[in-house]
Amino acid sequence: MDEAVVPFTTTLHVRDHCLCLHAQRAARALARRFDAALRPVGLTSGQFSLLMALNRPQPPSLKPVAELLAMDRTTLTAALKPLERRGFVQIVPDAADRRSRLLVLTAAGRAVLAAAVPIWQRTHEAIEAGLPGEAAQTLRTTLRGLR
Repeated sequence: MDEAVVPFTTTLHVRDHCLCLHAQRAARALARRFDAALRPVGLTSGQFSLLMALNRPQPPSLKPVAELLAMDRTTLTAALKPLERRGFVQIVPDAADRRSRLLVLTAAGRAVLAAAVPIWQRTHEAIEAGLPGEAAQTLRTTLRGLR
């Protein structure tokens, strides 16, 4: 049996044109930058986004948070565990539906989020300032269209 071969020109084409590759690279670069910025408050960029998703007038259940963060419920549950251990989040039964769980942002969670927001704002402003013209808004609009 002959060995299948993908020509190197195909590799170059994918490198230069693959939207998924470019989105993943950009996401990792942004995450590294926010991870470094948020390190003084002990959060990663993913944890900041998760805590921010829980910052609501009423505690949400897993489903809307998973949908907002484009995560499956298993991944969300795993991401919640370290935040729960640190006392930032409590997972409690929903009084209206005992089968459902609510994600409660604790006082400690609100405090670390409040400490993280100014860091996020400064970092976000610096990133946007490095982009030309309306590129940041165009990027947000384009990325929202990829759902």
